[in-house]
Amino acid sequence: MTAELPKVISVDDHVVEPAHVWQDRLPAKMREQGPRIERARWGDFALDVGAAYKQEMTEDGRWGDYWLYEDKLVYVHKRHVTIPLDATPDGDVSQFDPDKMFLAAITYDEMRAGCYEPKSRVDDLALAGVDGSISFPTFPRFCGQTFLEGKDHELGLACVKAYNDWMIEEWCDPSGGVLIPLCLIPLWDVELAAAEVRRNAERGARAVCFSEIPVHLGLPSIHTGEWDPFFAACEETRTTVCMHIGSSSKMPATSADAPPSVAILLSCNNSMASLADFLFSGVLVRFPELKLAYSEGQIGWIPYALERADNTWKYHSSWTDSDETIPDPPSTYYKGRVFGCFTNDVHGVESIEQVGEDNVCFETDYPHTDTTWPFVQREVERMTKGLTDEQRYKVLRGNAIRMLDLDRV
Repeated sequence: MTAELPKVISVDDHVVEPAHVWQDRLPAKMREQGPRIERARWGDFALDVGAAYKQEMTEDGRWGDYWLYEDKLVYVHKRHVTIPLDATPDGDVSQFDPDKMFLAAITYDEMRAGCYEPKSRVDDLALAGVDGSISFPTFPRFCGQTFLEGKDHELGLACVKAYNDWMIEEWCDPSGGVLIPLCLIPLWDVELAAAEVRRNAERGARAVCFSEIPVHLGLPSIHTGEWDPFFAACEETRTTVCMHIGSSSKMPATSADAPPSVAILLSCNNSMASLADFLFSGVLVRFPELKLAYSEGQIGWIPYALERADNTWKYHSSWTDSDETIPDPPSTYYKGRVFGCFTNDVHGVESIEQVGEDNVCFETDYPHTDTTWPFVQREVERMTKGLTDEQRYKVLRGNAIRMLDLDRV
């Protein structure tokens, strides 16, 4: 008989930052240029090239709250990456209607409180059988690109630190361990980034956001060695480097007129490209305890990527000299150290022997449209029905405990 499903630890959810985060925590002299919320009416939205949106204020459109930073419009809150109140009529989560999550503006008043309020998030996770969760940022973007692109990096550093302080002290600490810190770094200065990893690790944070392909952000590649102080800090503090799809601000595309579904289908390509970088960069050789996580990248592609990496190393090293940098087959550096994270990937789970049962974590993606909330238990039962009880525990909980260095069973 199959054992009862273990409680889930989700390694990829998202937080909609409350309006007060930076205005409460920045030095007074920085608040006017720091992140702040305003409200306006908005017309129709459309997905633009990369991860951007076409959006325009109108006199008769939907009300929506938006973030200003350095007097520039940065982000408008949208229904498809929150859970609108009308998606759960009269608060009945059993009647959850994902069709209410469409591309349009939304205000905080129209969102489910679990999007931005920690106690409500804990309650929402509990009713879905989830007792652990890390959340990626929204306004700062998936690895803090907003602050990288700002004009004033002194302000940007203050914003990064304010976010991390809020994440640890206000979002996570009161949750009894359910909400687990995921912090940002100042991407423009590797020494400051390493210092911020250590500062947060002293307070129990064991996960940090990073870009899947930093060169797309105008930053050095991981092949240059310039990121080594950051990787060293992560290894030293047992902090996992978490790379969400889209954290390079550039999604895979075929043509400018391809519908959004094409980019969504191809999004795992960024994770695969990033894994190829790490496998052949020597980073995993130089830092043998460093852990990586590919958030929302799914897992079905991983067996092919590993096989191709090993064959590339085996058959082409005579002229690429990759065996001089990578002394053993690339797949050996993957095992137990690189975590593939999935929301809905039956093929990947059925390939668990090739993906590696110690390399897979589950995520609920609350409150985005990929989410299995509130039907997490039903969906993981469906997706993991072919696994042993031990494998289920690892995929739904055990691997996340190891990935995030958690003191729990």
